[in-house]
Amino acid sequence: MRVLELSDLTRRYGSTVALDGLSLEVPGGDVVGFVGPNGAGKTTAMRIALGVLEADDGSVLWRGEPATRERQREFGYMPEERGLYPKMRVDRHLRYLAMLHGLRQADAEEAAQRWIERLGLGEYAGKRVEELSLGNQQRVQLAAALVHDPPVLILDEPFSGLDPIGTDVMAEVLAERAREGAAVLFSSHQLELVERLCDRVSIVNRGRTVAAGTVDELREERSRPRLRVDVEGAANGWLDGIDGVSIVGRDEHGVLVELSDGVDDQRVLDAGRRAGRVRRFEPARPTLADLFREVVER
Repeated sequence: MRVLELSDLTRRYGSTVALDGLSLEVPGGDVVGFVGPNGAGKTTAMRIALGVLEADDGSVLWRGEPATRERQREFGYMPEERGLYPKMRVDRHLRYLAMLHGLRQADAEEAAQRWIERLGLGEYAGKRVEELSLGNQQRVQLAAALVHDPPVLILDEPFSGLDPIGTDVMAEVLAERAREGAAVLFSSHQLELVERLCDRVSIVNRGRTVAAGTVDELREERSRPRLRVDVEGAANGWLDGIDGVSIVGRDEHGVLVELSDGVDDQRVLDAGRRAGRVRRFEPARPTLADLFREVVER
């Protein structure tokens, strides 16, 4: 079910077009990755979803109806830049934010303590935010976004600055929130992480959505067939002269070969056998990074 939907958003800053008809869907129960080059419009779109910015045109929908300001205030938000009061103690900070969202003091204290424990911040609860490492400040920011149990969670580069353990904790929490029915949207330049964690991905470029779906759907729609081929003893240029076949990468596992539409992969195998001993010949699934480059560099 579509819980959060951005529909045909446009936004200009003077002569600069930040959003140019961008649309995005975040179903409840899904983790959606929001990726694109720097300046593509991701942060602007997320701030409009939260009601922090106004769109020049288009709409933000909640369960099919225009999202009210009251509803948007319920959303959880984790900005890329630090959004915390550096002099406040961690526990007091989270309790204060929970109460701003309408929780009674006892409930706010319980929620703050629960997220402090869940995110491994127990030993830092009585410390000022400025005394924490950047990674632990990032954990506090996530707790601040979650402390009021939001139905929508919007995070801007949440994994920035985290070590592998912090990354695992963050990923587990996002997956938990999705399983509980929340709509989770996060932006990231760490495409391997997005591919691993997300149910769906939306790629934006120059203010427009240029691809959206599961990674497997994007592979089906966007990418040409590729093969991983390793030929022992092959001289350079062993694929020369085969129309519609090009080498797009090399590594310790051989060469990555891309085929134009309609090209028979057996022609590559035959060429490899003529060139030497074929040690590897297998389909190569493009990564999200490959798909990203394909749609953005057009």
